[in-house]
Amino acid sequence: MLTLVFIVAMIWVSWKMLVLGIKAAWGLTKILCTVLLLPFFLIGLVMVGMIYLAIPILIFVGLVAIIGGIMEV
Repeated sequence: MLTLVFIVAMIWVSWKMLVLGIKAAWGLTKILCTVLLLPFFLIGLVMVGMIYLAIPILIFVGLVAIIGGIMEV
């Protein structure tokens, strides 16, 4: 009986750790994309001459950041 309780508890703890790991990885991925990849992507667009595409993307991301900052308060 004690073994069954131990096995159930181990499965529960393992599941919770898996979910926590996935949430942490998703959070790190969002930070990585926002801080590193988006600016490099926009700089790359400007360098290859696609400034007409980079400007609207930059404006859209800026508006989303401003609206998101207002909604957070």
